Amino acid sequence: MPDQIVLAEMIIEGTRYTLYLFSIITWTLILYKSWQFIRNSAYNHRFNHAFWNAADLVAAEQLPRNTYHGPQARIALQGFNWLRESAQAAGKSLKYQGTPEALLEHALLVQMQQEQRSMESGLTMLASIGSTAPFVGLFGTVVGIMHAMHQITASGSSSLEVVAGPIGDALIVTAVGIAVAVPAVLAYNFFLRRAKHQRAGLENFVISFMHIACNRSQQTGT
Repeated sequence: MPDQIVLAEMIIEGTRYTLYLFSIITWTLILYKSWQFIRNSAYNHRFNHAFWNAADLVAAEQLPRNTYHGPQARIALQGFNWLRESAQAAGKSLKYQGTPEALLEHALLVQMQQEQRSMESGLTMLASIGSTAPFVGLFGTVVGIMHAMHQITASGSSSLEVVAGPIGDALIVTAVGIAVAVPAVLAYNFFLRRAKHQRAGLENFVISFMHIACNRSQQTGT
């Protein structure tokens, strides 16, 4: 019996500390993702202002390097690099075999996918914590109630004073699990929506960049 009591207490404590760890991870991700999305929005806004106020694509490419931060700036930089490299290595490598429009689109989409993965990093962890934390708490509660029942049986008393305390302590673990899960689920839904909104902005930028680049190619005959 003592060994069973010690094992049950270890499981309950392990469950509680697991939920505390989940809570730390959740709030760390919430703070980091909030900072990441705010930073990206500010960078995109600043770059958009500088890019669309440039006289042409050549002038946009010559923008100061301190403006090349954020997802849209990195996509534009990838596009500029591809245009420069393709002009120098046209017909010399399989990398540049094909229609320029399709190759440019592929280069921009690859960079956009990298930005999308960066935006969505950590969201799987939030979703996992949000879906599993209540069950972890419930598991701790079940073990705690079983442990309480054994203690009540051993004491030989079933009065309310004896029963309420241990069972109430066991139910706290479920409450902790729910308290951990709620912010994780809310944060996951919020950041997922923000990621979709930012992806739509990146897709629009890719289309606009391709339109400008293709027009310049047609005008220069390249």
